[in-house]
Amino acid sequence: MGEEFDVPESHPRYQSLLTRHRIEAGVEKGITSKQGLIAEGRGEALDYLLGETTIPSADAAERAAAAHLLLADHPVLSVNGNVAALVPGEMVELAAVVDAALEVNIFHRTEERLNAIVEHLHEHGATDVKGQTADARIPGIDHERATVDADGIYEADVVVVPLEDGDRAAALAEMGKTEIVVDLNPLSRSAQTAAVPIVDNIMRAIPNVTDHARDLQDAPASELRTVVDEFDADDALAAAEDAIRSGDLA
Repeated sequence: MGEEFDVPESHPRYQSLLTRHRIEAGVEKGITSKQGLIAEGRGEALDYLLGETTIPSADAAERAAAAHLLLADHPVLSVNGNVAALVPGEMVELAAVVDAALEVNIFHRTEERLNAIVEHLHEHGATDVKGQTADARIPGIDHERATVDADGIYEADVVVVPLEDGDRAAALAEMGKTEIVVDLNPLSRSAQTAAVPIVDNIMRAIPNVTDHARDLQDAPASELRTVVDEFDADDALAAAEDAIRSGDLA
């Protein structure tokens, strides 16, 4: 995917520049839409206000997300073009740790782009990727993101929907699914809808969820349920908004 990236890690803007590079490479490879570039810019601005760090409330959300995934009967991780460009290997790793399925779901859907994302995930270690069967639809959505696999997102009890469209997030919630959303905007409809809103950069969030899942992997179900019950989505969103509004940018 044109992984060459010559900026040294000591550069103060390394992570931001790396993110831009991966999105640009994703567009070149045909897995990320040009609209994804705009979405990335919006997220980068919010991450800058967060100090480009995982704040405590986000870490708590990531731990709650891990507990939900470990308790789930049928967890699914949804992958769109930006997710595929930014954290393909990390999503594959998380799926393996929590025994979740991966499913490609994209707004600007073409078979060529869908197949490119599936192949990209295979290149990063995935063995089975859903999204191509497309034999079910999420009620209440008129665009292509309603199209899902019947044995994937449609039947899932817990869904990780990073960098999600607000209308699909709301529709999935209406279906009674537990949604884990990664979104740098605490005021977005996706974050406001989620059972677990993770207000963090996806390049930090997904590895953190994986680390928490490994930490909790052998915990009894009662401990996992305690982690879930102690997390408060409204408190997490309020803390993130406060951090963005009052963060020290020095």
